[in-house]
Amino acid sequence: MDVAIVGAAGSCGRQLASQLLDRRLLPATGRLQLVGHQGGRSADELWGLRADLDDAFVDGAPALEVVVDPADLSADLVVMLAGVTVSSDLGAAVDRAALGKANLPIYQLYAEAMAARNGPPPTVIVQSNPVELGVQVFAERLGRRHVIGAGALSDSLRVRAELAVDLGVRRPQVQALMLGQHGDHALPLWSQLRVQGVATEAVAALVHRIRAGRTLADFPQELRAHRMEMFGLIRSGQVQKAYDLVETLSADLRAVVKPFFIHFTAGRTTEIATAHAVAEIIAAMVTGEQRILPAQVLLAGEWLDLHGVVAAPVILSAGGWEAVEQLELEADELAGLHAAMAAISTANRAVMQPS
Repeated sequence: MDVAIVGAAGSCGRQLASQLLDRRLLPATGRLQLVGHQGGRSADELWGLRADLDDAFVDGAPALEVVVDPADLSADLVVMLAGVTVSSDLGAAVDRAALGKANLPIYQLYAEAMAARNGPPPTVIVQSNPVELGVQVFAERLGRRHVIGAGALSDSLRVRAELAVDLGVRRPQVQALMLGQHGDHALPLWSQLRVQGVATEAVAALVHRIRAGRTLADFPQELRAHRMEMFGLIRSGQVQKAYDLVETLSADLRAVVKPFFIHFTAGRTTEIATAHAVAEIIAAMVTGEQRILPAQVLLAGEWLDLHGVVAAPVILSAGGWEAVEQLELEADELAGLHAAMAAISTANRAVMQPS
């Protein structure tokens, strides 16, 4: 499998390239295309990145190519990491409409270029934000089965890590899902929580403590309130207090609020965790292992009669995704999923409809 990283010169793109090569996920006979913007600074930086990667991973590494024209992008699997991440202004950090308007032309540029290629369409993993907007754009041009968003896996890995800390176990022992939107309408599915090596009663007791007096319907408002409180502390220079605040939150809230803390205290990016989620998806595709992973996809009634972009538990294939695991949800989880889909649809329409 040949892989292309669009936005390879960015911090997340560099991390992903390093992780793919370090894990030897691509064979020596394959190719890794490092894709940047022609005429921009990234076009020059990619040559230095290529040389650095050659130095670090020369033994058994795939061929490395620099690509600056979307028409020259020819990989079987394309990872979308280009575009604006979040505003440097804390007050505008969660303006998804502005983010969508900034990144929509980039999505459209590469979607059109890939749609114009001869032969079958490539598989696209979207990890730029808004993830759901990218999935919509690429799915409409390349076919929805070929496009997945990695934001839900990032969220799920984070909530698994936080729950593992609370339970005193390792993350691989925790099976948990965060579906919905990669944003304010992230949805923790408590009905699907399973922990290997921990008594069911102990897991149930933790969930009871976390959910006491709280509902899933309140979750979006809760995370916005805690996020803004954290932003206020960072803005006033009280970074350690902001960190301490995040650590006092429940595991589900930590999983969603902490990435914003990282954004504004570690170089305005979560590049390591972001790249790790994509690498996990690529690992499943490269090995051919049939795995169920949470991902943003464009549904057409396959699960719970949902139509539109939302994070769902999908069964991956070498060419994208082939089905949705038919999980049965609790009533409040189903309501939260519908609320997330409505929020995503409204946001995507607002950005994609001409003004």
